[in-house]
Amino acid sequence: MVTKKPMIKESVGSLYYAFNKGENNVFDSTKWDETVNSPVVKNINRTENGDSTSVKASGIDYATVSQTASEDIQIEVVAFHPDDLAKLRGENVDESGLILSGRTSERPYIALGFPVNKVGGGVKYVWYPKCQLVENTDEIATKEESFSEQNDTLTFRAYAFNDLNDKKSYVDSESASFPKGLTEEKFFTKPILTKEDLASAITPGA
Repeated sequence: MVTKKPMIKESVGSLYYAFNKGENNVFDSTKWDETVNSPVVKNINRTENGDSTSVKASGIDYATVSQTASEDIQIEVVAFHPDDLAKLRGENVDESGLILSGRTSERPYIALGFPVNKVGGGVKYVWYPKCQLVENTDEIATKEESFSEQNDTLTFRAYAFNDLNDKKSYVDSESASFPKGLTEEKFFTKPILTKEDLASAITPGA
């Protein structure tokens, strides 16, 4: 008998993101803006959109096939940079600084990443390489006697970024195959989509 006692989650770390630079808003896994590190996250919720289908044969359940069409990632933040939010929403920003919002627009793809810190020093690093903003909400209230947080919620939809229908990539320090020499800074320097990307992040130029 083997007894395993996995570490429990302690906190989410910073939010990392990088806009995709594919031409004509076509996703290109090789072209990215510089990664932004924004320590603003309060809470992250993830929901899978998909279903499971039972395959029957000879009067019994032969197998269950599960398929995830997309994943919704709801991120509560204390603040978000206004220029990046306008870009995420596909809003029109003219040379005068006026931002026009509400028209039909095509929203850019963005890679989202975040570390999960565990009690005892463990970590999990996650990238969702192909996301689009689908909804954002904010609540504004009058100032009271004591300060109270007025947070925004951004909801992104993560789509498949390769032919295998994968939606995210991640590593976990509790895994026996966790790469030696990998740090948070290295993992989030740019979006990680393949094992070659991971090797390049650990040893740049190798």
